[in-house]
Amino acid sequence: MPKKLTKALRGKRRWIGCEVAGFSDRAELEGFLSDFPVKLYDFENQKCILMVKLEDFDDVRISINSDNIKTMTSSGKIRLVRERMEFSRKPRKR
Repeated sequence: MPKKLTKALRGKRRWIGCEVAGFSDRAELEGFLSDFPVKLYDFENQKCILMVKLEDFDDVRISINSDNIKTMTSSGKIRLVRERMEFSRKPRKR
């Protein structure tokens, strides 16, 4: 039987909160971000939250800053990034 993957052995990630300009919808922003090793989690009111693997974090944070995207905050906890970026609270599905 394989060994259980504990929390310490799982991949680490960082969440980046960004302000975006010039993107009308989520699909357009995802197309732009396809060149970077990130996953788009939330997008509303010209703000977005991206998930990045810990080992890619420094490179992505530097390279993603452009005229269209400006990084505002980052953390290891998505809750903190949502609070700082003032995202509306999503209801939990149970």
